[in-house]
Amino acid sequence: MPFTTSTDLPLNIRKILPEHAQHIYKEAFNSAYEEYKKSSDRRGGETREEVAHKVAWGAVKKVYKKGPDQKWHQK
Repeated sequence: MPFTTSTDLPLNIRKILPEHAQHIYKEAFNSAYEEYKKSSDRRGGETREEVAHKVAWGAVKKVYKKGPDQKWHQK
């Protein structure tokens, strides 16, 4: 299901990602959730939600990286 605000994100995402990264995650998730609504658009039998989470993480990783302190920092 799409997320309306960052506070709707799963707790683990809110705990580890900075606010800006949460926004990126939310927007990418919502976009992918809409884009991959038909099962024929998804590979490997993944659910719509699984694909959307993968896309969202990919979007975050384009802008952020995990530092030696195990926190996410902008590149």
